[in-house]
Amino acid sequence: MRRVVILGGGTAGTTIANRLRRRLAFDEWQITVIDRDGEHLYQPGLLFIPFGRETAAEVLRPRRRLLPKGVQLLTAEIAAVDPERKVVQLGDGGAVAYDYLVIATGTSPRPDQTPGMLGPEWRKSIHDFYTYEGALALREALDAFPGGRLVVHVVDQPIKCPVAPLEFTFLAESYFRANAMRDQVELVYVTPLDAAFTKPIAARYLGRLLTERKIGVETDFLVERIDAERKTLVSYDEREIGYDLLVTVPLNMGAAFVGASGLGDELNYVPVDKHTLQSLAHPDIFAVGDANDLPTSKAGSVAHFSSEIFVANFCQYVEGCAMTHHFDGHANCFVETGDGKGLLIDFNYDTEPLPGRFPLGRVGPLALLRETRANHWAKVAFRWIYWHLLVRGRPLPVPARMSMSGKHRPDEEVRP
Repeated sequence: MRRVVILGGGTAGTTIANRLRRRLAFDEWQITVIDRDGEHLYQPGLLFIPFGRETAAEVLRPRRRLLPKGVQLLTAEIAAVDPERKVVQLGDGGAVAYDYLVIATGTSPRPDQTPGMLGPEWRKSIHDFYTYEGALALREALDAFPGGRLVVHVVDQPIKCPVAPLEFTFLAESYFRANAMRDQVELVYVTPLDAAFTKPIAARYLGRLLTERKIGVETDFLVERIDAERKTLVSYDEREIGYDLLVTVPLNMGAAFVGASGLGDELNYVPVDKHTLQSLAHPDIFAVGDANDLPTSKAGSVAHFSSEIFVANFCQYVEGCAMTHHFDGHANCFVETGDGKGLLIDFNYDTEPLPGRFPLGRVGPLALLRETRANHWAKVAFRWIYWHLLVRGRPLPVPARMSMSGKHRPDEEVRP
């Protein structure tokens, strides 16, 4: 009996477990998923919780219900991996042996890495929304916010779902308008980037939306510390930005055991071949989803598309064949812009987001880099798709490799 162990039961880990169970013979393969808890979180839903638009029942499911028979689920902390002995050490002192290891433990916010962030003001005047508890606390803070300066701040890249801070900013602007207090709130978006987004064409579109909605933007801001007593962000070049309410995206890092096991880089992401997801150091280890160092977005779409490629390659690899499927860095993201509208971007390693139609060329029906109600409702509908199709490893109509069908180069004066 050959053993494949999957560390992490999030989007990538669950999708892969479901797909592999269908592809690998029951009497020849044992599949085990290890995660520290028994609840699966629908992470895109966290964006809406602060605005009262998602509930626990909509964003949380038992992991066991999402995994098929024939997949073992272990609830345990992962302490370390010994790649020479092919053993996973658990926090309770136990151990799990493997023949092949899939690291899918994602990335997590680390407020402890920024001086002054994690202290008495954490989840009082300083908030996050990348965790379930943080999103709930922020909902209460927004309900009680009397007005003033609200700063949305990103510590550094890479972060999980890089458009989410912009989405929160747009939704907050819409929220305050709907509550007749927009003129009482100054909104400021603070980023370490030199523009609103990492990709120039998309940054131009998104930057225009920020300007039109009178949202201030502070670029190239690398935070050195937070002076929580003075309610001030302080950068390494000694710029200061005051706030009344701070919504921050802390530094994101991979799982601690990755670093402790010597498997990761300085942020605990596993270096992999960007096309096959195979570890550069250990050929029987793969890292998928947000757990690797791929030069693309850490997003659910990347977990989905790359998992399809991984499963096809893995089935070749374990039979001693060459891996012939190449992941191209495909990512697509809906960007909520408020007022029941949204943008859609679609890109890969080599091609940045372009305008056009998606996914069926000129037919669409979704517009790229343009605000539409259809894009908003597609994002809303995605929750059902996620729970019933995506993580269960069922086919979706969007191919894993990015298509240029329906896309075109933008004109210089194209407006969003």
